[in-house]
Amino acid sequence: MRYLPLTEADRSDMLAVIGAPSVDSLFRDVPESVRLAGPVDLPAHQGELEVERALTAMAAENVAAGSVPFFLGAGAYRHHVPASVDHLIQRGEFLTSYTPYQPEVSQGTLQYLFEFQSQVALITGMDVANASMYDGATSCAEAALMARRVTKRPNVVLSGGLHPHYGETTETLLKFLDSKIDAMPADIEGTEDIVSRIGADTACVIVQYPDLFGRVRDLQPVADACHDAGALLVVAMTEIVALGALRSPGEMGADIVAAEGRSLGNPLNFGGPYVGLFACSDRHVRQMPGRLAGETVDVDGKRGWVLTLSTREQHIRREKATSNICTNSGLCALAFTIHMSLLGEDGFRRLAALNHVKAVQLADRFAAAGIEVLNQTFFNEMTVRLSGPAAPEVDRLAAEGVLAGVPVSRLLPNDDRARDLLLVAVTETATEDDMDRLVAALTETV
Repeated sequence: MRYLPLTEADRSDMLAVIGAPSVDSLFRDVPESVRLAGPVDLPAHQGELEVERALTAMAAENVAAGSVPFFLGAGAYRHHVPASVDHLIQRGEFLTSYTPYQPEVSQGTLQYLFEFQSQVALITGMDVANASMYDGATSCAEAALMARRVTKRPNVVLSGGLHPHYGETTETLLKFLDSKIDAMPADIEGTEDIVSRIGADTACVIVQYPDLFGRVRDLQPVADACHDAGALLVVAMTEIVALGALRSPGEMGADIVAAEGRSLGNPLNFGGPYVGLFACSDRHVRQMPGRLAGETVDVDGKRGWVLTLSTREQHIRREKATSNICTNSGLCALAFTIHMSLLGEDGFRRLAALNHVKAVQLADRFAAAGIEVLNQTFFNEMTVRLSGPAAPEVDRLAAEGVLAGVPVSRLLPNDDRARDLLLVAVTETATEDDMDRLVAALTETV
């Protein structure tokens, strides 16, 4: 009770009103065997200044992404976010608004959601996009659920190039449904035959673009095979900046795109929050999860915005909802929208081109140093093979002030093939010196 500003008299009066003899009696349904015998083993309360000092000291033990050469990726990429983005989203009218439960009086919120949807639909090449999801992984899982509703089929095929976290999230959401998850082995070699896994009960095939290992491939043949079999193609993306340079999923026949949008407008933030993107073809829009903001005119003919689709469990009966994830990361979606608006189409393309150029420069350095790059194609991320286990090398380089990448063994702990592989991502934030330091440090062990 030490954190509540109540006196003993206050507590006695409250207990008397509800007819409880003591505070402990409120917890009588909790077995005594699982109750704590005393306070939690945490430091005693302190003043604000003391707490600030303690937390600052703890934070200083971390290596900040912007303080050293940074090549981590695998779903979380470091990009430059203009200062104006953070300034604008902290304006009171944006920062304090959230879910538009009375959408007709939330015109500003609905307008930026409409702009956000328009941007996502444009870059993914899809007909329609929703007002965002929780993150890329849950967006991927929601796409599988949507495909089951559309096709009325139970089973889902997961490519071996799909990020394991996306696959695991999808399996979790489908765990208690009458559904079979066909998770293919990790496609380290880039030779998987996913088309052969499509059957009469397949609701959808989920592939990542670029895939977990950084490879870029034409998805049109997979889309054609899905459609011939009556299944849907779901394209998952962890690096949305790639769409400034690559052919869009919609152009290759994707039915649903489930992506992570954090790369635009949102810094890494120690792991969150993220923002999920979700787009689909218009023929399936009625089964799309989340919210959809639309443009209209009022009785006076003035332009306005409305919530045209909102079939979440907060709004209708739970069993009829298309989504039970009760947030759409609205502020993160706004940051995405502002960053994209500042870039414009030309700026978005230039940003993507710069990412790819940097990656090519790093790949050339690897080749010159005798470090094997597994990729034949890539956008800004690639897989390299070291002469020994990658995880200890990452630890060694981190101690030397270089965040070298993500050991594939961290994502695939039970796959011996992953032991010596390192995922390396390079964005516009990497300098020539950063790349030279990385290659020099890795060359010591090749």
